Amino acid sequence: MKTIQVYGSGCKNCTVTAERFANVAQEMGQQVQIEKVTSLEAIMKAGIMKTPGVGIDGEVKHTGSVPSIDLVRELLSQDAIA
Repeated sequence: MKTIQVYGSGCKNCTVTAERFANVAQEMGQQVQIEKVTSLEAIMKAGIMKTPGVGIDGEVKHTGSVPSIDLVRELLSQDAIA
């Protein structure tokens, strides 16, 4: 099971990002655990300068915007291959 970290304050964009990953993963038949990382210290430690940020299993994959559905599919597919 993959762990998806959504870095941000908990704003609407962060919520949409988390929902998008959950929905796409379900469509793809993947099980994921979504972690919402709201601690400013943890966000900075991860190197996130613009939120929302997304990490997969602790590796930052995207920052600064809500990722498109196509990008979410790509990220989940790349991670499945790796």
